[in-house]
Amino acid sequence: MIKAGVVGATGYAGAELCRILSGHPQAELTAISSVSFEGKALSEVYPAYFHMCDLVCTSEEKVVEACDVIFAALPHGLSQELAAKCAAKGKVFIDLGADFRLEAEEEYKEWYNGEFIHKELHEQAVYGLPELFRENIRGKKIIANPGCYTTAVPLALAPALAKGYIEKDGIIADCKSGVTGAGRKPTQNSHYPELNESFTAYKVASHRHTPEMEQTLSHVAQTPVKLTFVPHLLPVNRGILATCYAHLKEGVTKDMLQGAYQEAYGKEYFIRLLPEGRVADIRNVRFSNFCDISLHVDPRAGMLVAISAIDNMVKGAAGQAVQNMNLAFGLDETVGLKLFPPAF
Repeated sequence: MIKAGVVGATGYAGAELCRILSGHPQAELTAISSVSFEGKALSEVYPAYFHMCDLVCTSEEKVVEACDVIFAALPHGLSQELAAKCAAKGKVFIDLGADFRLEAEEEYKEWYNGEFIHKELHEQAVYGLPELFRENIRGKKIIANPGCYTTAVPLALAPALAKGYIEKDGIIADCKSGVTGAGRKPTQNSHYPELNESFTAYKVASHRHTPEMEQTLSHVAQTPVKLTFVPHLLPVNRGILATCYAHLKEGVTKDMLQGAYQEAYGKEYFIRLLPEGRVADIRNVRFSNFCDISLHVDPRAGMLVAISAIDNMVKGAAGQAVQNMNLAFGLDETVGLKLFPPAF
């Protein structure tokens, strides 16, 4: 059994990791930590976990010592030193934060106001979006786990970009997120009276996930890609809906697009290409590691509209992190993740 530990276990992503790992047949949730709730059982913080996950939150150091793989569910800026401790002990480190996602230190400085403290660790780190970079992930020790928008948008666009069926300029990612994406710490915008009966955009054309999405799409297209990204906050707990618009190149048909997506994703367990007439919906991916994708063509305007839906806490965070753990340890990447969404 793989001994797994979670640092930051009482945040939403950390708690979701604990839920998924508790049911993993080849991993054991061995130790967890939380600065805010050290000494308390996770089931005291989340009563739904009573008798299911009663582990007591301990220190970060004890988690590193006791486990083979350490998941960091921490705000950006807090993972690099923890990664160094894990590397020194030969442990696998999977970061759900942003510290290892960007390849260029200049971009990290610009968007996160930080720097690469251990440059050698950044050189070792791999980007953990399995459906696009699976072979880079297998057996690696430091994995940067993508977040919600940075999973949903690239998966929606990658096959069309890889085939050269869409223009690399003028791409728009119009996205909506459930409020858990803002984290567990209350803010004015996530306060119930502010959120309820509301729907608004935020960080318009200035969200720090933008360079990460561009980095992924540029790798796929093998040429620099820029996009306009506008996120919105939905008054729901879970879900990411990414509606992506791109100009079709002349002569590209819907059949060509469907063929490209079938070729890229037809054998991917966690990507469900929806049949014509259906539209991706966050309700249909809740509590699962699936990404649903629907393709739509506007022939009058010459536009591809690719829509993806994920659960931001699972495929957009904890589920994908477990998928990466499976790859790192040579397991089938679906192990422990085959739960399908509830019907209602």
